[in-house]
Amino acid sequence: MTTVLIVDDQPMQRLGFRMLLESQDDMAVVGEASNGAEAVRLTAELSPDVVLMDIRMPGLDGIEATRRIVAAGDRTRVLIVTTFDLDEYAYNGLRAGASGFLIKDALPEELLSGIRAVAAGDAVVAPSLTRRLLDTYARHLPASTTPSVDEPAPGSVSDERLRRLTEREREILTVIGQGWTNTEIAARFHLAESTVKTHVGRILAKTGSRDRVQAVILAYDTRLVNPS
Repeated sequence: MTTVLIVDDQPMQRLGFRMLLESQDDMAVVGEASNGAEAVRLTAELSPDVVLMDIRMPGLDGIEATRRIVAAGDRTRVLIVTTFDLDEYAYNGLRAGASGFLIKDALPEELLSGIRAVAAGDAVVAPSLTRRLLDTYARHLPASTTPSVDEPAPGSVSDERLRRLTEREREILTVIGQGWTNTEIAARFHLAESTVKTHVGRILAKTGSRDRVQAVILAYDTRLVNPS
């Protein structure tokens, strides 16, 4: 059973989410919050598996609430679900530690699968946002020489997190940073998907990344990749 805390300042939106989630045999809504401060408090009290987090709310917004929830070090993961299809929100939300970002006009099946994926330790980003999110992230990096999307940056292995990786793991982290799926990685490197999953798990463990989204951010931070 996946437990969920719903955070949104609109009562009708919370009701809609609750009705959808409670129609599922494997999900249970353990609470609701109308602002970020309530979200932080209820997360500490209830330890839900997933927090469905709105962004624009009175008082403490969803970005700062996400940051505080993640900083607390609990097992709870945050899935941001917002009306605002804006790059800056996605960028800031994922930097704050959210494990996913979906738009509220997503299909019910997409929201449910997103909750299940985040609860299982995966990451979710709305497909319409993925490319623009990476472009937005790159614009926040200092303007200096950057590598091509296909090759690791010279000297990037000087980062302590990357030094823990084998050469193959660095190669796989590079294509993770480019948004490749496990199936695509398996085809590129002529590996079984189960082997790719093992590599990805080791990369996350060695680099201290919470999930695949955080691994993408690491790839950009260390200049393994940057958008073309």
